[in-house]
Amino acid sequence: MPYLFLTLAACFWGGNYVVGRVLVTQADPMVISEGRWVITALLLLCLYQHQVRNDLSKIRKSIGPICLLAIFGQILFPLTLYVGLQYTSSLNASIYLSATPCMVLVMNKLLFNDTISKNNILGVLFSTIGVIYLILQGNLTNLSELSNINKGDLWAMASAMSWACYSAFIRLKDKSISGNAFVTVSAVLGSVMLLPVALVYFYFYPVSNLAHYTSTSFLLGLLYIAIFASWLSYLFWNKGIIDIGATRGQIYTHIIPLSAGIFSILFLHTPVAYFHIVSIVLIVIGIYFCSRK
Repeated sequence: MPYLFLTLAACFWGGNYVVGRVLVTQADPMVISEGRWVITALLLLCLYQHQVRNDLSKIRKSIGPICLLAIFGQILFPLTLYVGLQYTSSLNASIYLSATPCMVLVMNKLLFNDTISKNNILGVLFSTIGVIYLILQGNLTNLSELSNINKGDLWAMASAMSWACYSAFIRLKDKSISGNAFVTVSAVLGSVMLLPVALVYFYFYPVSNLAHYTSTSFLLGLLYIAIFASWLSYLFWNKGIIDIGATRGQIYTHIIPLSAGIFSILFLHTPVAYFHIVSIVLIVIGIYFCSRK
């Protein structure tokens, strides 16, 4: 059962890339991000308020790390992703995400002085080459393209980096805080901290085409993100990790870019080029080396 939970969580997160790609054609990324976490926060408060109360003293002592994680996980990661999806494909964005295990490895070495083996170095090297190959679209002789990167790709890379920061800093959280309470507080903090930023943004860039925000397709997409990509995915992930441990469960993060790519091809009919395949292979090789003891 824990393997099913972890697989479903990763697939729900992968679906976020496809649904997000559709939603950004109808709505402003800021509306999507704020709406997502407001709905999720209200839902989780109704479900897990008792667990939050039980862990309230622990939460107060760890409010600094929790706020830091909320900034990276609830604000920067989804917001930069939705902005990027306006200009690049969900397939490209998911491939960038697949490089995050190697990013986390480097960050853990620089910030926490973790040991990096030769296999780890090889993994980072292969993954970096894979990302650069994707940026150049397979044309290694035209390095001038690095100065003309699609801005959507830059935002997608920023999103991947935000998730890497979240994954690296998760060790700072008090492990005795229950998973449900942690996710609930993170959702609340994310929605609250993003609100003033959203208000300033909307002051300079007023929301237009309000009809889009009441359409059935937009509301269903937002509900998918709130229920499946924000609530059930975290719930299932926590259950799976508790049962089999973080070390064995972490490998399931690799299903996220895989499922996102498959969903993008199936539902958005995203064309697959040879450089996509080569980039994926290089990044998978990098993940393999980083995952070895």
